[in-house]
Amino acid sequence: MKLIECPRDAMQGLPDFIPTATKTAYLNELLQVGFDTLDFGSFVSPKAIPQLRDTAEVLAGLDLSRSSTKLLAIVANLRGAETAAQHPEISYLGFPLSVSETFQRRNTNQTTAEALTDVAAMHALCERSGKTLVAYLSMGFGNPYGDAWSPEIVTDFTQQLAALGVRIVALSDTIGASTAATITPLFSALIPAFPGIEFGAHLHTTPGSWREKVSAAYVAGCRRFDGAIGGIGGCPMAADELTGNMATENLLDFLAEKGVESGLDLEAFGRAQAMATSVFATH
Repeated sequence: MKLIECPRDAMQGLPDFIPTATKTAYLNELLQVGFDTLDFGSFVSPKAIPQLRDTAEVLAGLDLSRSSTKLLAIVANLRGAETAAQHPEISYLGFPLSVSETFQRRNTNQTTAEALTDVAAMHALCERSGKTLVAYLSMGFGNPYGDAWSPEIVTDFTQQLAALGVRIVALSDTIGASTAATITPLFSALIPAFPGIEFGAHLHTTPGSWREKVSAAYVAGCRRFDGAIGGIGGCPMAADELTGNMATENLLDFLAEKGVESGLDLEAFGRAQAMATSVFATH
């Protein structure tokens, strides 16, 4: 089981800037919990995501000496990937490839074809720099724009990623549109069809629907889950009303019910939860 904590996703849409020192202290607390990966920041235009304009400064303040957690940074184009790749502390570069053409334009100002060209270049860059590309299939469970969506379309995108050599693909429920009826068939079809790819679930959800979504992905064989403490955050490019992230504490409850070890230091998690309350309360 791999748990990926996403403070970047929790912070990115907040209107008030969280001071760099506060971000750094919170991330350092999260680094002690034992998450597989920390989605900690993004190298994108500060005009697009002003909240994360200090990612390089935050990175410089992280204490990785006592943590096994790997760092992931989100990038929106090849230039951002080249910047992120210069930092040896970063293990993963994450790129949002949208199943929806409309959202690709809104999110990265590209066509889907242009984005796929970037993905190929980013994967090659990662190979040269000792990093791994994580492709997020945004709007992976449908979209609000009327763009075509079907399991076959998602499979076709995955096939193109596999052909490029991408090894981690996270199906992303960018607006909380997924249900068990869409989650289970997708993972059940994709996981055996692409044995060389590790599939993850980046599920946005309302408080009442989280359990069915996690269960649907888990039953279908997914063992990589993204979450954010408190269920905070969402994609500011997707809608005005943000649908929150999957709450990490809910993921932990689900795993405990299943008798599955999370691998986390629960005391450290409690400290991070307490800090999250103060970090996000005033923003």
